Amino acid sequence: MKLLIIEDEKSLNDAIVEYLSEDGHVCEAVYTYTDAIEKIEMYNYDSIVVDINLPDGSGLDIIKRVKKSGKSMGIVIISARNSLENKIEGLETGADNYLTKPFHLAELNAHLKSILRRISFNGSEQIVFNELKLLPGEHSVFVHDTEVNLTRKEYELLVFFISNKNKVITKSGLAEHLWGDYMDMADSYDFIYTHIKNLRNKLLKEGCADYIKTVYGVGYKFEISESN
Repeated sequence: MKLLIIEDEKSLNDAIVEYLSEDGHVCEAVYTYTDAIEKIEMYNYDSIVVDINLPDGSGLDIIKRVKKSGKSMGIVIISARNSLENKIEGLETGADNYLTKPFHLAELNAHLKSILRRISFNGSEQIVFNELKLLPGEHSVFVHDTEVNLTRKEYELLVFFISNKNKVITKSGLAEHLWGDYMDMADSYDFIYTHIKNLRNKLLKEGCADYIKTVYGVGYKFEISESN
């Protein structure tokens, strides 16, 4: 999952990024309203985590900008404001969840995973496409009920493909989703070719159909016919 953490308290921002990154998420951090707006306008995210009180603006205005843009992303508010009125205002503005500080990082992570399931997979605890079965809560993948041992990047790649099935995804789009800010450090897209090759080979080895199609000169498409 690609996330943007918008929190001006650096120690808390760092702690959130560290915790979520260890669970396999790609996290980008900003500390101001201005930087958050710039990021959201330039890039796509699965979800954002946003504080209401920022040094140069309101997190509620960020949510309004996201909703106005029409981009589909989850939104979790984290705030020291704990009144019922504050929570209602945040949720009515468009947030999916409202967490009052202090909160447990595991709880934040659980909310983000729930949002991803709702947005991408209709809230299902498991995703089944033909012979493929994914258990998002466990990061597990099965082909014909045989578990396939994938790396975190391979798993995230597969989830991203399935979430965007039958759509052409550019190489830059894949790089941005999987590596976020660090994509600019790569001299080429060879790392994408390697991950896709390894993912494809592991799935094919267990008898999975080859759903990953190359769109020459552009990127890739995950073509799949659902039977469930």
